[in-house]
Amino acid sequence: MRTLSRLKRLALEVPCMWRDGCCWNFSLRRLQSNMSMLKHLTSKITATGPISVAEYMREALTNPVSGYYVKNDMLGVDGDFITSPEISQIFGELLGVWCVSEWMAAGKSSELQLVELGPGRGSLTSDILRVFSQLKAVLGKVDLSVHLVEISPKLSQVQADCLTADQTQVFDGDDVPVYRSGTTNTGLPVYWYRQIDDVPRGFSVFIAHEFIDALPIHKFQRTEKGWREVMVDIDSEQPDKLRFVLSRGPTLASSTLIQDGEKRHHVEVCPDGGVIVQKLSNRITEDGGAALIADYGHDGTKTDTFRGFKGHQLHNVLEAPGTADLTADVDFSYLRKMTEGHVTCLGPITQQSFLKNMGIDTRLQILLRSCPDSSSRAQLMHGYDILMNPEKMGHRFHFFSVLSRSRLAAIKATLLPVAGFSELRLH
Repeated sequence: MRTLSRLKRLALEVPCMWRDGCCWNFSLRRLQSNMSMLKHLTSKITATGPISVAEYMREALTNPVSGYYVKNDMLGVDGDFITSPEISQIFGELLGVWCVSEWMAAGKSSELQLVELGPGRGSLTSDILRVFSQLKAVLGKVDLSVHLVEISPKLSQVQADCLTADQTQVFDGDDVPVYRSGTTNTGLPVYWYRQIDDVPRGFSVFIAHEFIDALPIHKFQRTEKGWREVMVDIDSEQPDKLRFVLSRGPTLASSTLIQDGEKRHHVEVCPDGGVIVQKLSNRITEDGGAALIADYGHDGTKTDTFRGFKGHQLHNVLEAPGTADLTADVDFSYLRKMTEGHVTCLGPITQQSFLKNMGIDTRLQILLRSCPDSSSRAQLMHGYDILMNPEKMGHRFHFFSVLSRSRLAAIKATLLPVAGFSELRLH
């Protein structure tokens, strides 16, 4: 506990960093309708019949020609949604403290790979690295490196601008594991990959913030004849529009993805999320490390959460595919089951509770005292309210961690919780 307190004390003294003059104008920007994506989907449905929601999401978001994530910079005040690292520097700083805390608790490995899945604009990694720089005395001579898993060429360029001032080298070819590399502003090597399998093995702390909620989901409805899958079809009355329909009979997905004893009448399952968590679990078990997942989510209680965002507003998920973000709440109970008991899982715990446990109130007071003017202080308070207010992000976002089984033994031996998780839910 004394070590964690020291980490918090050091990190809370990090100087205040202001982005874009500390002024956020939440302006809305509408993207042009992507008719080519709609034509592509209607052609596919005409040829093969209704498609799953998972296939619809995969095409609309990651199609290599016109997918939403591949071609757009959708983040920030001028995009379609804004994330916690863009709202307040405190968010990333506290996650940086969490990373160092878990590295220390696991025995201070001689190497530490910071791996972020879907790093957005690079703001979160940048804030974490600033904390690492402030904690050089704690980290010592550890071999630090940064690894970013990003499928979007557009966003990888934005991240490079943020982290390296665009001092990177790009490698052509879809078969090369590293497609971009460089050196961060703090002097650390940084690498970009299209998939987690390409990240080198070694002691790693994985961060997945608003990543799993955008992975494709299957939707299922309980009927008198059993489970049926929700599919996407062409609207027979309006051929230029899409609609939801139920499969006529069981599908492979409805026969294999529904958990025994499921009591809900509508279920969303993200098999890709399950695969990601299994890969993280295997790496943590074999190489050491930890994973921190932060996302919209629930613990196996919600039903229909599939939605779209465009210009910071809710958007019809079947309208103008490829021009809006598509997302669904993460079912953390499903992720826990997918770890198959090989690791220790903590949470989910609300973002409000996690950040409070990490010392956000103390950090806020330090920044307020260093603010040069009243408008800067007001902006800090505004960001704090968005992060912590239960009606905003405070209870809508949850934190979930994956740790090695050996970490569980250390927890039980010391009776001390993992940073951020005051009430343990050990599995």
